[in-house]
Amino acid sequence: MGAILISDTTGFKPTKVKSDKEGYYIMAKGSIQQEDLTILNVYAPNIGALRFIRQVLFNLQKDLDRHTTIVGDFNTPLTALDRSLREKTNKEKLDQLNLLINIYRILQPSTTKYTFFSSARGIYSKIDYMLSHKASLNKFLKTEIVPTILSDHSAIKIEINAKKISQNHRITWKLNNVLLNDFLVNNEITAEINVFEIDTET
Repeated sequence: MGAILISDTTGFKPTKVKSDKEGYYIMAKGSIQQEDLTILNVYAPNIGALRFIRQVLFNLQKDLDRHTTIVGDFNTPLTALDRSLREKTNKEKLDQLNLLINIYRILQPSTTKYTFFSSARGIYSKIDYMLSHKASLNKFLKTEIVPTILSDHSAIKIEINAKKISQNHRITWKLNNVLLNDFLVNNEITAEINVFEIDTET
């Protein structure tokens, strides 16, 4: 089941939460320092991934706006740079991308780093994404792919400049939603968050 973890220190005030029964997506709407924010976390199935994502975006279209950031495991590469040479190109496209930007690809237009390796097929690909509305492009400062040891997926790290929070204050969002499906990992993440909060107070 998908999840969205937001630190208490951000001052996030939720106003609406939506999810499906199967746990393929969860959406949280709210605000940080009076700045609207919507986060949609999507875990697409292995078969028909883009069709599923398209349907989710259609179903939630009334809740999604220029303040929306879409994150998750899309289970399919969106561009040719997001796949190794041996992987076949998916000819199907996500129509809604004409209003969305691929944050990593905008900030790293020619980088060929991947978030997933299929040992069964010997294929590298980038199937984990952060998408946002074109109007929010100036908020994103930098991004990187961060290797992990607890998952077969790497994390994506995005640094955001929150203009309505204190000047020059930066919030870092880090995604590794696959880990959230594991009960033991959830407990470990909770423990690490507590340790982090203690360290920041010293």
